[in-house]
Amino acid sequence: MRFLTSLWKIIRTPLPTTFSGNVSNKIWRLSGAISERGYANGTQYEEPRPISRYPVPYKKDLPYDIVELMEEVEKKSGFLPNVFKVMAHRPNEFRAFFAYYAVIMDKENGNLSKADKELIIVATSANNKCPYCVTAHGALHRIYSKKKTLADQVTINPELADLSPRDRAMLEFALAVAKPENITEEHFSQLEKHGFDREDAWDIAMVTAFFAMANRIAHLTDMRPNEEFYTLGRLPKEKSKESK
Repeated sequence: MRFLTSLWKIIRTPLPTTFSGNVSNKIWRLSGAISERGYANGTQYEEPRPISRYPVPYKKDLPYDIVELMEEVEKKSGFLPNVFKVMAHRPNEFRAFFAYYAVIMDKENGNLSKADKELIIVATSANNKCPYCVTAHGALHRIYSKKKTLADQVTINPELADLSPRDRAMLEFALAVAKPENITEEHFSQLEKHGFDREDAWDIAMVTAFFAMANRIAHLTDMRPNEEFYTLGRLPKEKSKESK
């Protein structure tokens, strides 16, 4: 009887508008309900945001070649980056997007390494305020370069980042293309002082230009980075235990 009396007092007590304090906590513990203000069982919660504001198709509804590529990437990475799911909304554009991505990114061209290209993407995507590309390609830069903090430094302020003179010249050229500035012979001259040639300048510009498009697609779709990207390349991989 005492329990019922106490419960009745709790129910009749007006809830504070901020849902703080003992009364609201007791209500949520007893009911297990989720409040309109984002609390469940006395704990604040966040509803998961969708990865895109556009519909993401089911795998069973996609063409075979797209599913095949997705499964290959997921097997290699351990997860499927959300850009594949988001771009699948338009299968023909998916094919064109990833075909060009493969041309400029999958092989090392001239004097640009994979780590160089990822750093270009981080710098120019930060300039374009693109959370998805900064997060995803910051992770890839950490993997290729084995440098755990450089991508973060470039994201925050490339002028203060611990860059070599070569990398600084490379990023300055990329950012000139990204802003965009009128590219002059002086831009090429600065690159050439650090061992880059005209073909390297083309490669830097193509990576920059492609990801300027990707940044804007990410803005349009409100593309969200996978949680896996945030820790990728920061923590050492767990070594598989050798069987005795």
